[in-house]
Amino acid sequence: MTDQPRPADTAAGTSTVPSTAAEKPAREDHLVTTLHSLSLPDGPLDYTATAGTVVLKEEPEGEEYGRGAAYAEPFSVSYIAQGTGGDEPRPVMFAFNGGPGASTVWLHLGLLGPRRVDSGDAGSPAAPPHRLLDNHETILKDADLVVVDAMTTGYSRPAPGQKPDRHHGLTADRDLIASFIIDWLSRNQRWTSPIYLAGESYGTTRASAVAAHLMDRYYVAIAGIALISPVLDFGTIRFHAGNDRPYLHYLPTYAAIAHAHDKHEERLLQDVVDEAEAFAEQEYPALLAAGLRLAPEQKREASARIGALIGVDPDWVERADLRVEHMAFLAELLRDQGLVTGRIDGRFTAPAGDGNSGRMETDPSIDQLAPSYTAAINQYLRSELEFSSDVVYEIMSGRVHPWSYKDFENRSVEVSSDLSRLLRKSPHTRVLVSHGYHDAATPFHASEHVLAQLAIPREDYTERIRIEYYEAGHMMYCHEPSRLASHST
Repeated sequence: MTDQPRPADTAAGTSTVPSTAAEKPAREDHLVTTLHSLSLPDGPLDYTATAGTVVLKEEPEGEEYGRGAAYAEPFSVSYIAQGTGGDEPRPVMFAFNGGPGASTVWLHLGLLGPRRVDSGDAGSPAAPPHRLLDNHETILKDADLVVVDAMTTGYSRPAPGQKPDRHHGLTADRDLIASFIIDWLSRNQRWTSPIYLAGESYGTTRASAVAAHLMDRYYVAIAGIALISPVLDFGTIRFHAGNDRPYLHYLPTYAAIAHAHDKHEERLLQDVVDEAEAFAEQEYPALLAAGLRLAPEQKREASARIGALIGVDPDWVERADLRVEHMAFLAELLRDQGLVTGRIDGRFTAPAGDGNSGRMETDPSIDQLAPSYTAAINQYLRSELEFSSDVVYEIMSGRVHPWSYKDFENRSVEVSSDLSRLLRKSPHTRVLVSHGYHDAATPFHASEHVLAQLAIPREDYTERIRIEYYEAGHMMYCHEPSRLASHST
């Protein structure tokens, strides 16, 4: 590998001589470019990888015009294919994970990048030493790739003298990522390239908000958005008094997880899911709405039906007043075996710390997957991309909390209106939605419901939105058949 600084590396963050002794030296970008080659069946794919932080600037508030002042130093890795030829500008995809508090290591080394981590899967998580493999299905074959970490995740930090919490909220985070994209397009002279966004989990909330903001604020039209394990309306997944929607939307996921643990012997997963979805859409809402008006025998019958669908004792369902909260379900499903079930991926299990606990102590799917990603990203950035930093690469950070949703006071946090507005304003934008059946963090039925309620013409819904399903969880790419299937869509 060779260190090849790109001309754009010195654009916005170059040091200048202070005009007065009192002024501090300007912040500088910290970027390293290396050359790589990926061997593919069709021949080698040569590419550069530029890793590091750039200095983003903003005009001072309250001034009609002012020189830009440094306010953030986001970390990213840009992969640019070499020698691809062609007269048309190559597409570029900007990708990020969610949380809030998750770095983009998951999409970076799990699905999209030219290298991928060998993480193992449910029942056989990878043991140290952890390995990186060539990713023959990388998106780099079709588009250049930029993976960026949100503030306080990865190596992204505020500029010195700035506070990180100003970026810890839906609107401020949206604006920061949009500014990064605008800056990257200018630095790399890629304004005519088709632009794609890919987000996972809360990253889909971010992607929808960023795409709409780019169009509303800058008139930048996004060619396509990949929403992986999406959450577009938090009211569909947040359990709280008076909100019955999550109980309805989670039930098909519970049934799918029960199927993964042999609670529906000799039945096909799709048959179980179809039955659960029909119940959740037709009978279940009326049962919950009836409340105390439901006769005791009707409640017992409903408890038996729900218990059979989701693989738990009907008496437990009845005591829960027919309302099964997801953390309680994950602790209950395999209690008789002394196990708890994964939230991010319900196929994973681990021994229960407290066999009587009403909630699982920790998420076995994250516990069993994260170590391989942690080891891989830290080794990869230093040894292959030749980038190092004196701060910790934050795989998952609780330091972003409290996360601000101040613009949604007294109403549900949602970006479905952003996505609807974008699709109305930008007729060429397309959306790919990917769901894992065993994802108990962002249940597929909730997403289906929100997408079906978008304020767009029916023909746009049928022609511009594509929905795919995988027999895995939130990060469906840790399941090898799902990973390969996702690249064929």
